[in-house]
Amino acid sequence: MEFDGRLPREGINTSPEHPLREFALLVAGLLGAVAACIAIAALAIDRLVPLVPPALEARWFGGWLAPGKSSDPRAAQVQALLDRIASHWDDRPYPFRADVLDEPDPNALALPGGTILVTSGLLAQVASENELALVLGHELGHYRARDHLRGLGRGLATSLVLGALGSSGELVAGLGAFAGGVAQRGFDRRQESAADVFGLALVQAEYGHVAGAGDFFARLARWQRDAPAEGRRLAGYFDTHPLSEDRVTALAAEAAAHGWPTEGRLTPWPTPAPE
Repeated sequence: MEFDGRLPREGINTSPEHPLREFALLVAGLLGAVAACIAIAALAIDRLVPLVPPALEARWFGGWLAPGKSSDPRAAQVQALLDRIASHWDDRPYPFRADVLDEPDPNALALPGGTILVTSGLLAQVASENELALVLGHELGHYRARDHLRGLGRGLATSLVLGALGSSGELVAGLGAFAGGVAQRGFDRRQESAADVFGLALVQAEYGHVAGAGDFFARLARWQRDAPAEGRRLAGYFDTHPLSEDRVTALAAEAAAHGWPTEGRLTPWPTPAPE
């Protein structure tokens, strides 16, 4: 047999796929896998949360922030308003506590165990007690749906997934964090509407009307739309309480559906910010 010494074809060991396309497919697959893991964990948590008795939750988490530790003189007023609003929730699972967090960004947070934190920045923005009542009622709505426990469980699940990815390198962990953040934000957005509805019902029960209740949200929506610099300063609230003009419109539609008056006397929020 005669030997044929031809050179091999160029590119015989080269993939026909472009390297960037292969990388894009790898990234897409990774993001999908991380999102799927977090979604599966979220479904499991949603099934488990209703099985946790409120008394056990209060025992586990009730000491996270003891009442009376705030140096802000408005904390007692926020607590008094919270007590009034919560009294209209007949089957509330445990007593609720309010405290003021010295932070310039307006925000409100519902912690497991019944503690609601309101920032000094939020108190500086509210123009009436009615506005603050809806903010507190909204947070009580999250307790009613037990969103605070779901959020805690999803956060732990996300941390475990990202912790596992962290051992594979910073790039992988960073991509995983991006996917996890998208998944978590999606869950939050679906819970906001129900919390708004419950909070608005509590405001109606307290004042006999819902006048002024949505003004705070409406102002934030205008700031978000018309004043980019102000919107960036309020980014903390938007991150944890997704806001849009549609959401403000939904509050008005809910009031109309129930026949709740949208006009009435507004109660001043009396105490100014401390010097």
